[in-house]
Amino acid sequence: MTAALAIDLGGTKVEAALIDTDGTIIEGTRGRAAMGSTGASTPDAAAASIASALRPALDSPHWSDVSAAGIGSAGPLNLPLGAISPINLTGLRDFPIVDVVREASGLDDVRLRLDGTCIALAELWLGAARGVSNAMVFVVSTGVGGGIISDGRVIAGATGNAGHLGQVIVDRVEGSAAAATVEELSSGPHTVTWARAQGWAGSDGEELAAAYAAGDPIAVAAVVRSATFIGTGVVNAATLLDLELAVVGGGFSLVADDYVDHIRAAVDSRAVNAFARAVRVERASLAGDAPLIGAAALVHRSDLLV
Repeated sequence: MTAALAIDLGGTKVEAALIDTDGTIIEGTRGRAAMGSTGASTPDAAAASIASALRPALDSPHWSDVSAAGIGSAGPLNLPLGAISPINLTGLRDFPIVDVVREASGLDDVRLRLDGTCIALAELWLGAARGVSNAMVFVVSTGVGGGIISDGRVIAGATGNAGHLGQVIVDRVEGSAAAATVEELSSGPHTVTWARAQGWAGSDGEELAAAYAAGDPIAVAAVVRSATFIGTGVVNAATLLDLELAVVGGGFSLVADDYVDHIRAAVDSRAVNAFARAVRVERASLAGDAPLIGAAALVHRSDLLV
């Protein structure tokens, strides 16, 4: 086997590609399809999108070299059942993604992990966490998710959901507990919503980035607020797991050049113990390719998994 089928399923899109044993995405095999508007996908629509995203890989002359697939999916997921229930796709509950990919691809060997787990695998294999024994790798984007590296390997947990940083509570709970989570307080869409509620006139993350760069006080407050709650989540993880490194990626983490500095400042101010305060915070190095590379690592680098 010289290539693996890699699939990344998120709240807005599904991507697939063939990836070589060195982590290289094979040219001409990458496909992408929409998952529908948030909460609107049905099981049939999701299956059709997955089949569409797989088409360039299936039509590739390299397909004959493929015998296994790796899937990184938004969660929560049920690893024993091979099923997913993405928070941002409310039409998919206990969606049997492993069986769907088996049917669409004809492959029997299909491996599933949380998207955050796959991103952590990618950064451990080829990126910013290479050579690090204890780390958390996470993304700040439409949602917030992550994966945990412990003693040099990425852990999945009992149901496959280890590393769900976005659902850690980091603020006072008044009403819904979900409103006090890292994701609700720090993700791109929620940060834009908060800024607009304070009187900012922009509409999306790109405009917020421009306003931040221009020194708009509301935009600055919104970005700092997001990074501060991310940093609080990092402190919690570092305290529980004695981490050396926290690696941050995702599109919204690029909203400001000094976003990581704001996370670092929150870690410094909110860590109770010195060992938690010592965690390094660095940017991810694999950017948008990390989810697919990590999904391929489920096949090519299973030695990095617990």
